[in-house]
Amino acid sequence: MENSKFAALAAAILLSTAAACKPETEQAPASQEKPAAEAPAKEANTDMSALLNPSQLTEQAPASFKVLFKTTKGDFTLQVDRDWSPLGADRFYNLVKNGYFTDIAFFRVIGGFMAQFGIHGDPKVSTAWRGARIQDDPVKQSNKRGYISYAMAGPNTRTTQLFINFGDNSQLDSMGFSPFGKVSSGMDVVDAIYNGYGEGAPNGRGPEQGRVQMQGNAYLKADFPKLDYIKSASLLD
Repeated sequence: MENSKFAALAAAILLSTAAACKPETEQAPASQEKPAAEAPAKEANTDMSALLNPSQLTEQAPASFKVLFKTTKGDFTLQVDRDWSPLGADRFYNLVKNGYFTDIAFFRVIGGFMAQFGIHGDPKVSTAWRGARIQDDPVKQSNKRGYISYAMAGPNTRTTQLFINFGDNSQLDSMGFSPFGKVSSGMDVVDAIYNGYGEGAPNGRGPEQGRVQMQGNAYLKADFPKLDYIKSASLLD
């Protein structure tokens, strides 16, 4: 990827989430091995009221844990190491444990770069989390292929939006994107996530983040029917 093109895409991870962190505005970043089946998945909490109170979901994550993602393209597993990015791992653990990642779209997928997701399909839940920022973690790992980090709108603005790197995006390291885990199996599934819409509006043909925040899955499923979705995410024993 040319440096200028990469810089534009990387900056978009920052800029595309800026308004998502401001409630006052609508305008808002191949292994063939299948996920391990050696351990059963724990069912996530489906109590929606918990997701409307981010301040209550602050449990510390285990030192390491795995998460099974079931998607419309198949299943993949993430391995999380808390030491890599403690605050990021804690937030992710609480989101998974409380059922946040149910019917969640991969709304911004750019081939060769990354797959972004994490805006909730229910606008009420999305609104509750938009201002629930966590502080930055030092960057201890690189944004390599299969590694997962938070999208952000500047320093200390991580909330729920995440992205999985398709390739070596180590240029993001100096921008503060701190990986907290990596795809341990099923990267072929991640590679297959639909990327036909490309960059989001207004710079591309994809969904406009402001409308995703305000209208949720009703907007996405009506206007972008080819998007892939996370059906569920659960902790593995």
